[in-house]
Order: sequence, then structure tokens, then C-alpha cells
Amino acid sequence: MHPGVSLNVSVYFDVASTAPLHPVARQALTAALDEGWADPARLYRSGRQARMLLDAARETVAGVLGARADEISFTASGTQAVQLGVLGALAGNRRRGGHLVHSAVEHSSVLHTAERHEAAGGGVSVVPVDRLGRVSPDGFAAALRPDTALAVLQSANHEVGTVQPVAEVAGLCGGVPLLVDAAQSAGRLDVPGGWSLLTASAHKWGGPAGVGVLAVRKGVRYASPLPADEREGGRVPGYVNVPAIVAAAASLRAVRAEAERENARLHALVERIRSRVPQLVPEVEVVGDPARRLPHLVTFSCLYVDGEVLLTGLDRAGFAVSSGSSCTSSTLTPSHVLAAMGVLTEGNIRVSLPFDAAEADVERFLAVLPGIVDGIRAPLGLDLPSPAAPRGAEEERPGADGPVTVVDALGKRCPLPVIELAKRIGAVPLGGTIAVLADDEAARLDIPAWCGMRGQEYAGEAPAAEFGGDRGSAYLVRRTT
Repeated sequence: MHPGVSLNVSVYFDVASTAPLHPVARQALTAALDEGWADPARLYRSGRQARMLLDAARETVAGVLGARADEISFTASGTQAVQLGVLGALAGNRRRGGHLVHSAVEHSSVLHTAERHEAAGGGVSVVPVDRLGRVSPDGFAAALRPDTALAVLQSANHEVGTVQPVAEVAGLCGGVPLLVDAAQSAGRLDVPGGWSLLTASAHKWGGPAGVGVLAVRKGVRYASPLPADEREGGRVPGYVNVPAIVAAAASLRAVRAEAERENARLHALVERIRSRVPQLVPEVEVVGDPARRLPHLVTFSCLYVDGEVLLTGLDRAGFAVSSGSSCTSSTLTPSHVLAAMGVLTEGNIRVSLPFDAAEADVERFLAVLPGIVDGIRAPLGLDLPSPAAPRGAEEERPGADGPVTVVDALGKRCPLPVIELAKRIGAVPLGGTIAVLADDEAARLDIPAWCGMRGQEYAGEAPAAEFGGDRGSAYLVRRTT
């Protein structure tokens, strides 16, 4: 840590979760609370005043997103916008069929809506991504069928920042409407072309929470999945929050103007993190596309580290970041994004920089990170060149290619199975095999990822019972280096 820097200084590096309220949004909100409080559907003076403010906000949002004003509806959140967009488009195109296509790395709002659609009898196809988190346009197009009613693809990933080839996919959709979730890119990047429906969320760009955007192109079939209501073009029922919408529109216009000058600076700061973290911290994997990515977001995973412990350590050092880690005490569930990419899911940290991010704060983050990771790893004894296994922790069993070293990690949660593997692999002869017994689902993801990082061969999975286990699976690793 740099001399003289207080640990009490809090640096917010988590705008991908939510951005602080933009000063322009605060000013607009305060003014609109006085001028736009009335019902915009009423014809008296205060109602007309509110209607004028609402119409102006709609025009502003439409202009930034490349839509017509009458194509824009305001929702209560970005999640609600996605849910209404998906269900409404499916309902509107039900004569075409009941098939939905989406990528494997979409936001949970898409995944949960798809689950509901499938439970109701609809069909769902999930398009895989490569190790950078990117879909193949041809692969996406191959998932479309004659009965496909809707395709869904995010503009950029919320966990790793990879920008998707939306325009290329749209060109291959062949008349199938495409919903684009632009929550992470709206205001920061140009809106990709070819969309039929578009969703966004104001609190991601510095607007107030509680305002989402649903844009539906003219000519796209849409039927509200909710009871009829005359407001917001019949797509979103309920009374609109005019002051919040006005603030959201004002801040969207402001951040889009700021992005023109800030994106290059943030891109350079993120590139500094991407390049220096692996130099400063051993056994780290930086994930996501290094080129086609959001300018302000970087994600990396640290081997042998619990993500929640790392987050706590960084918080104590004055940094607010987030994690898609495979293991936190609240969920014990792997990140579906990292799992779909086939990368390490443990010890995951996402850094997303605000527009005013200071270079000095990035340098301080890089200065404190190695010590925090080292402190977490130190009790594990992983600095030993060839750690010896404690007596009774492993045994040899005959295998097809010679003895197999068995490590019992049953009942242990990530990252412990991987830690046990790292400790034992040094005692296995070159060409030998080690079987890690584990009943934690994350091991199925993280052990192959560990092999890729360490240059070892992942030899597959077998029932744990074949190696003396009473539950779970055996993950086989052949030592090659």
C-alpha cells in the first residue's frame, strides 16, 4: 500500500452491479419532484406539465438508444423489462411456435424467464460460448428452428465484459425477432444494430434505481403477458414514476457524452489490471475477451482462494468489488457464466470502474491485492515445491495405466478439492494419475480449469465408488509436467 493512504478510504469499483447516482440525475430528480409529480394522463395544468416531462424523457432515451419515442416503454427495473420483453414477444409470436433460443451466459432474468416458459410447455435451446465467453454467430443461427418465436442475446456480458456479435447474429436470424439485453452497455457503447426488442436498466448508467427500459420495434409482434393497462403503450401496467424517469433520461444523455472521452482512458486502466495482476499474483486466470470487451470491466480468478474471503479482504483494504465466485457462503453455486466458458470459477473478482476512476486508486488496488491473496493462501502451505500428503489422506489403487493416487475430498467445498489436488500432484510420478473424490458440483468445473492453467491432463470423470468413495465423483488428472 502507498504510504499515507488510509484504509478507511473507500474506492467503489462495482458499477457493473449499480452505479452511483450521477450528479445530473440528482439535479433532474430534484427538479422533477417539484414539476413532474402529477398524473401525466390528466389534462389539467400539472398533469400536462408531467406529461411534457415524460414525453421529453422518452424522446431523450429513444435518441440515445436509436429508437423511436413510441417504441420506448418504461418499466420498474431492467429485470422486469427483460421478463416482459421475453414473455411478450413469445406471446406475440405464438403462431410461429413456442421455441426460445438464448446464449448460455445471459443474465439470470433471461434464464429464469426461460425456465418458466419451458415449464409451461415451451421449448428452449441454449447456445454455448467459447472460452472467451463469446457466441459463434453461425452456432447461434444453427440453434434457430422454423418454430423459433424469439432469440435473446446480451450486448455485453455482465460478469466478464465480453461484447457479443449482436449485429452478425441479427443478420442471420432470418425473420426471428431478436431481444438484446443492453443493461451493461447502454450509455457506454453504441447500441448494436439489428435488434427487435431492447432492454436496459437506469441504475447501471447512474440513473435512479427502479427505472428500466423496454423498446419494441414497430412491426414486431408483441402481446403483453400481463392484464391490460392503458399506460406505456399497453406493455407495462401501473403508474409511472415521472421524476425518476426524467432523472434516468438526463443521466443517460450525460453518460453517453462522457463515454466519448472516458472509454479510452478506462480501457487503458483495465488493460493495466489485465496485464499486471498475473504478474503480481501467481496462479491467476484473467477471463473474458481481451479485445472485444467493455472498456471498464475486468474479471480474474485466483486459484486456491475462496471468493468471499477475498472480497472481505479487499473491502477491509477499502475496495468495493464483486464476485461471480463458485463458492460463497450464501449460495455455494458456481457462476453459470464462468461454467459455460469452461474457466476457473473459484476466487473470482470482477472490477468495474466508474467514469471518474482515478489512476492512483487502480495502482493502490494493484498494490494491496498480492498481499491479500498471499495472506489467504499462506495457511495452505502451497508455497512448498512438492507438498507431501499427510498420512492417510491418499492411497494407491491399481489402474489401467498403473497405480492411481486417490485423494478424498468428499464433504469439502470449493476451493478445497482443488487445493487438495494441488498439494498432492507433486508426489505423483510423471505420467501417473490422481483421482480426486468430491461431491461439490464446482469441482466438476474447477478441476478441468486447474488442469488447463497448470499444464496437466484432465482425464475425465468416473463414479467415486470405483475408487472407494461412498458418494460423488472421481475427477482424474494425469501428471504431465
